Amino acid sequence: MNFISKIFKKLSNNFFKGILISVPVIITFYIAWGLIKFFDKKASPLLGTFPYEIPGFGLIFVFIFFSIIGFLTTGILGRLFSSFVEKILSKIPVLRNIYSGLKQLFETVLSKKSNSFREVVLIEYPRKGIWAMGFLTGDTKGEVNRKTNDNLVNIFLPTTPNPTSGFLLFLPRKDVIRLSMSVEEGIKMIISAGMLTPSENQKKIKSLKKNNK
Repeated sequence: MNFISKIFKKLSNNFFKGILISVPVIITFYIAWGLIKFFDKKASPLLGTFPYEIPGFGLIFVFIFFSIIGFLTTGILGRLFSSFVEKILSKIPVLRNIYSGLKQLFETVLSKKSNSFREVVLIEYPRKGIWAMGFLTGDTKGEVNRKTNDNLVNIFLPTTPNPTSGFLLFLPRKDVIRLSMSVEEGIKMIISAGMLTPSENQKKIKSLKKNNK
């Protein structure tokens, strides 16, 4: 009976390991294929002259389109045009708030010079003695920083297992502990509910010990 239970335990461990490895891959490919089909459908009017179907053309078309837009806006005329569009949007009550928020979000996420969304931290939440993992998104600025008159930082506290939702917290810098793991490793740990724990980066730990003091 002991031998059978060992075999069953080994089979169950392999089964769950297979789920952890396979499901993320399947979901990733499913979403990627869905995006390709979506863009193909949108670009189908442009393919009317082609004698055969080109899978993934829609995605390629969108990539080329945004690349051309980015190239054009780097010139003088492009910058003048983009500033003109921004001025128009800034005068429309509802659209200006949406545009401003989206612009700040994309600038923060896509900026190579910014450290936003690139640091994993530990904070005491929801009470002292209980620790939660979050992401440092930058220094607190504007009215919030002015009213609190403290050295605050912005912390995004994601939910498990869906890290796309969560809470925005403003915490004193001294109450935030920076971790050595990357944001990607932190997200994996959150999605897996702590089952996937990344190995420690010893070099980064030494540098963080100085900054956390």
